Amino acid sequence: MKLFQLTAGVLLLLGTCSVSAQTESVHWNQFRGPNGAGTAAGFKPPLKIVADQAAWKTPLPPGKSSPVLWRDRVFLTGLEGDRLTTLALDANSGKILWKRLAPEVPLERVHRANSVAASTPCVDEKNLYVYFGSYGLLCYDHLGLEQWKKPIPTPKSMYGVATSPILHGQRLILVLDDDANLSGSRLSRSKVMALDCATGELVWETPRPYNRGAWSSPMIWKHESGTELVVLGNGRVYGYEPATGAERWHVSGFSREPIAVPVAGNGQLYVSVSMQGGRGDVELDPEPFWTAMLAFDRNGDGRIGRDEITKDFTSPFRPELPPGHPGFGSPLPADPEKRRKRQNDIFNWRDRNKDGFWTKQEFAADMRVGHGQPNLAAIRSGGLGDITESHVRWNLRNGIPEIPSPVFHSGRLYLVRSGGILSCVRTDTGEVIYRQRLGASGQYSASPVIASDHLYLFSNNGVITVVKCGEKFTVAHQADLDVSITATAAMDQNSLYLRTGDALLAFR
Repeated sequence: MKLFQLTAGVLLLLGTCSVSAQTESVHWNQFRGPNGAGTAAGFKPPLKIVADQAAWKTPLPPGKSSPVLWRDRVFLTGLEGDRLTTLALDANSGKILWKRLAPEVPLERVHRANSVAASTPCVDEKNLYVYFGSYGLLCYDHLGLEQWKKPIPTPKSMYGVATSPILHGQRLILVLDDDANLSGSRLSRSKVMALDCATGELVWETPRPYNRGAWSSPMIWKHESGTELVVLGNGRVYGYEPATGAERWHVSGFSREPIAVPVAGNGQLYVSVSMQGGRGDVELDPEPFWTAMLAFDRNGDGRIGRDEITKDFTSPFRPELPPGHPGFGSPLPADPEKRRKRQNDIFNWRDRNKDGFWTKQEFAADMRVGHGQPNLAAIRSGGLGDITESHVRWNLRNGIPEIPSPVFHSGRLYLVRSGGILSCVRTDTGEVIYRQRLGASGQYSASPVIASDHLYLFSNNGVITVVKCGEKFTVAHQADLDVSITATAAMDQNSLYLRTGDALLAFR
């Protein structure tokens, strides 16, 4: 066994021809690559991505996690039957090198648009670190040998767990924002924790008692005043001391459903959160939402009556989707009795005069209140305590994505929102340089990535658009891959790795 491990380890170090030239110090080793930035210097994947020109395609079990890479290995997770699974593939051939099943546990209930294998692993020169909300943390070496494991209670949230762990030095950092309360308390059991990479032992843990369920992931912000751990939570973004977990600062003014990962550049931190339900503009037009609800108006009287509540009735979030689609509106319980109760609560909330009907006027009035504001905030470094008033340089309230994170390049931010709308923002002033339609509509879940001065964007429907970075909107390539894409792509020096609904593809 020792001889096998030694031989395999030597082969792992040597790598093979097509990926072995990868920059030694840079690896796409976590969600959105180095430090979650969505870009890496020196990477040159192909500009033209064509469906039938993949270098390889490997069938995968379902999952939403993104691939991560170290040298000539690709790692990701999935759900095989009812078992949580970790996989390692050869980056050159797509061959599955090993699979490991997590301990058998009850699977958390997640929204239909989510997955129990949604969290992206992270990897360093020695080990792979995997988080499943249903189980906790698992650590394997690159050969698939388990190094340690740490069961963690499953956080409670409306959509299911989606946060991903990150690495900072010899520490593994994980955020566990949670709708559940501490025992005997009205405070949340949310927390951020750091573990020793080698042993899995807890190094520090910081409670986040006023935060509820969230779906963002942490990042490390290095700036002229030092290094800070940044965590976007429910209504606030926080800065912590990475060595101890001590809170240093916070900024308020965000809505209660944070998903995107903050990004740094040009000496500032950029934090984006849409309104509840994914609404990206501060001025909300109720008309399309009401039009969508008229699908329930069976008698055609222009109102929604209590007796017109059907199985798919809910409060609309995304009117461009049909009722019954998992992204259409507020999530509903699967249990019929609980589902009906939730639907009645939704109906009663908007039936302000209690006459048993929704009118367009009642509906429109409610749409304009209580959902928070979309916000892209630029925060300068060096603050302590509540720095909302003192360190926020500018805010942008329109064109804010729900799920995709922003990406920084050469003094500009790029944001893509559902509907295929791309915004380019000047980071020193918050000025919108352009806001353009990509010509590829539909939902966008994958975060954009940048390589060789080009922005790669992926719609859920499988359309990839490559846009040249700069102040002029220029589409360099667009192609319909005719697949489902919701996971963020990964890259190495010459390849783009793209997870679809049932496979992993490599383009080079």
